[in-house]
Amino acid sequence: MQKVDTNRPVRIGIVGCGNVMDGAYMPAIRRLNLYHEVAEVTVACHTRRDRCQSILDKWGIKNFTDDYRELCQSSEVDLVLILASMPAHGPIVRKALEAGKHVLVEKPLAVTLREAEDLVELAKNSPGHLVCAPFSILSPTYQTMWNRVQSGDIGKVCLARARYGWSGPDWSPSFYRRGGGCIFDLAVYTITSLTGIVGPAQRVTALTGVAIPLRLVNGERIQVEAEDNAQILMDFGESRFAVVTSGFTMQRYRSPGFELYGTEGTLQMLGDDWAPEGYELWPNKVGAWQYFYEADPHWSWTDGLRHLVECIRKGTRPLVAPDHALHVLDIMLAAQASGRDGQVKEIRTSFEPLKLGAPSSPTEATYRIHDARREPTPD
Repeated sequence: MQKVDTNRPVRIGIVGCGNVMDGAYMPAIRRLNLYHEVAEVTVACHTRRDRCQSILDKWGIKNFTDDYRELCQSSEVDLVLILASMPAHGPIVRKALEAGKHVLVEKPLAVTLREAEDLVELAKNSPGHLVCAPFSILSPTYQTMWNRVQSGDIGKVCLARARYGWSGPDWSPSFYRRGGGCIFDLAVYTITSLTGIVGPAQRVTALTGVAIPLRLVNGERIQVEAEDNAQILMDFGESRFAVVTSGFTMQRYRSPGFELYGTEGTLQMLGDDWAPEGYELWPNKVGAWQYFYEADPHWSWTDGLRHLVECIRKGTRPLVAPDHALHVLDIMLAAQASGRDGQVKEIRTSFEPLKLGAPSSPTEATYRIHDARREPTPD
């Protein structure tokens, strides 16, 4: 692993200075440094400085380049944080790994399976860690649910359902161009969460399409090229199935983020997996719903950065593994292909099962709402 002087902050170079940097990752870095200076941004990169100057000024970032290769080679950078457009992820990850840097890349890892496979192989021999979003498996609520499944609280998981969607972004056309779409941007979360608990998928089939062909982005109407609507069915073997509902077509919803149906009970997350709001458990042996508050209401979907910085400073291996991200990409590409030709697609990648251990949060008993054997009767 790349050695970092723990007497100084981890030096971060950011590629992609847009909304995600300004509204999510820079506040995350500020929170990291609330009590101790553990990370600092030393260089930023964007295609054009005039498009991000206000963000650079806001966060006091003085060093800038419009060449990501220069940032990756900089001796002032330990960790490359990649927030660029999706099709650009793969080439930037490659340059950063070749330069021996630690890498955090927003989803997806790459937009083709061959490129992603090459990057995962490269990461095996790189001195730096490769950590790929999304980071839903790091939330205390997810880890508690994972432990409940591992403990057999709901028996064998036979069916699962997950959803994540909204009406769609209006600030960048890249979400609707080839290389974008609702599967890469949204379904990636739920596929990561489901496979993290149920395991690697074996086959995929999907219905996908463009439900809203014209979108208003930055005040201009654009033609939508990438799918904005998707239903994805995954086969995990042994007659275990899961369905993912996703799209830039979902105005609002109030259903659980994902549900796990086992032979001995049901387990479901409230809220979205990137913003959990606690969970519910129905154990057959109890015969009642058990409700649990969110263990960490302040947990953020950017937590992968905190986790990677911590791993760098402690010399430990991240829980978020590149082979899991590769498998998720394989599923997403298979879903896109199945949506085009209507055929079931075999998944040829796999990953080592997660080993999350107990979540680092207060005991969940503190957050139990109630354990009612029946609904209250009206007066």
